Amino acid sequence: MAWDSSRPVPWQRLVRDWLVYVGIMAVLFALVFRDSFTGAVAGLLLSGPLYLGFGYVLAKFGYTRKTMKELRSERSTVSSSSETNSSSSESSDRPRSRPAPTSRTSTGRGRPGTKSNRSKR
Repeated sequence: MAWDSSRPVPWQRLVRDWLVYVGIMAVLFALVFRDSFTGAVAGLLLSGPLYLGFGYVLAKFGYTRKTMKELRSERSTVSSSSETNSSSSESSDRPRSRPAPTSRTSTGRGRPGTKSNRSKR
């Protein structure tokens, strides 16, 4: 998609997602980097403008992530359609047949193409 300056930017969602990320990472950094926690916090604070900037650019190009509600409704429609498809096909009830043997499958004699020691005498 092309850049469109009239596309809206979901600032509230971007800031909320970044705050959730900062909260989780601050707890993890507090546990891991006990001595140099200030550097980790500075890095987290610098990540904010970067995240918001990338989110702005992606929104202007037309990228929008699906919400959890959209993902759940999509999953429920896919599962309901797969249930109707599986009930109509009877081939899924029987077990799969064995595939045909190939040159790479074992025949039980060892490696193919090798001669036994008796033939060399």
